[in-house]
Amino acid sequence: VFMMGEEVGEYQGAYKITKGLLDKYGPDRVVDTPITEAGFAGIGVGAAYYGLRPVVEFMTFNFSMQAIDHIINSAAKMNYMSSGEISVPIVFRGPNGAAAGVSSQ
Repeated sequence: VFMMGEEVGEYQGAYKITKGLLDKYGPDRVVDTPITEAGFAGIGVGAAYYGLRPVVEFMTFNFSMQAIDHIINSAAKMNYMSSGEISVPIVFRGPNGAAAGVSSQ
C-alpha cells in the first residue's frame, strides 16, 4: 500500500488528512506528486494492475475530472473487460462539499 497525491507528504495533506504518514512510512510509501491529476492517477492505475495497492488522493475531488479517463476506462472497467483476469485494487479519494469548505467546487 502506498499513497500519492498533491501535498500528501511534506505538507501532510491539504486538510491534514495524511498528517504523520510521511514520518511513519517514509517517502517510498507517501509520495508527493506534481499538479498533474491525470499523470498520477494513471501511475496509480498502472501500479494496481501489477498488484500494488495505491491510494490516490486528489486535493479536492472536482480535480479528479482531469483524470476521469483513467478512473473510468482504465480502472473501473478493467476487471469486467478482462473477464475477471485483471484486478485493479485502487482507492481514489478527496474532499468535496460544504464540510470541507469546497462546496463551490
